[in-house]
Amino acid sequence: MTTSEVGTLPVSVFAGDGLIWISPEADLWEITTALVNADVGALAMGDGDEVTGVVSERDVVRALAANLDPSTTKAVDIAHKKLVWCDLDAPVMSVAEEMMVRYVRHILVEDNGQPVGMVSARDLLGAYAAAESADAD
Repeated sequence: MTTSEVGTLPVSVFAGDGLIWISPEADLWEITTALVNADVGALAMGDGDEVTGVVSERDVVRALAANLDPSTTKAVDIAHKKLVWCDLDAPVMSVAEEMMVRYVRHILVEDNGQPVGMVSARDLLGAYAAAESADAD
């Protein structure tokens, strides 16, 4: 598969299996544990039906660098609340372009208005790298 063909694939091919949720009241210890246990770079904050924010590894690092107390700092305090969404069938290239335009590393994926996953810049980079590697063979 060529890199241009990867760009036309639906983002659903690379968008992980569902969301990993965190409560808005989770503290930094719970957030870091959830990130490590799920082996992901970002968590959906909310109640399981509605995403109200995204908490990433970078958010945790910034909170710690600001010397915030891990026991009292909550997900709601550090989460990004200006959410970026794409449709399950959106082409990979348009999602990658949206990441660049909005300067984000994670985009939430929805299907018929329901949150179904998240795609990261790492996911898309991996898809393009794999295609490039296959092209070289």
